Amino acid sequence: MPELRTDRLLLRDWRESDLAPWAAMNADPEVRRYFPDVLTKGRTDAAAARFQAALERRGWGFWAVEVLDTGEFIGFTGLDPVEDGQPFTGVEAGWRLARPAWGHGYATEAARAVLDFGFEQLALPEILAVTTATNLRSQAVMRRLGMTHDPADDFDDPDVPEGPLRRCVVYRRQAARS
Repeated sequence: MPELRTDRLLLRDWRESDLAPWAAMNADPEVRRYFPDVLTKGRTDAAAARFQAALERRGWGFWAVEVLDTGEFIGFTGLDPVEDGQPFTGVEAGWRLARPAWGHGYATEAARAVLDFGFEQLALPEILAVTTATNLRSQAVMRRLGMTHDPADDFDDPDVPEGPLRRCVVYRRQAARS
């Protein structure tokens, strides 16, 4: 299983010791502000198991993110095929960090490593990122990653109830041409 390293972070397999901080993170209403609800421990445990299974099956997916200096688990980042039923296809980059990890550049650093992996190791022609139209912090990360937004790609997520979280934006980055 490949691990990815940056100057400050290790993107790695999921561990049993990640489950409690992962559950706490997903029970935090501020972390889940742009999602329909917070997650129970059972749902977070199941998500971590799915993420680890995908890493083992494909060799890539959503990695746990650890701060190298401290060994602290701070969230996840990675790549995943776009779910069926969306108005687009491809591979999506995603990330979510615990609140104490916000504002340190970790999301951008981890996602940059993931995009490099996707383009260099997987030879993906394009990587997408999706968030709600109101999640300006995540959109700022997407722009720092060199991703661009075309309003024609915006859509209403059919899995989200009517309201401010339903409208989504899609950012894209193409592989560099040689």
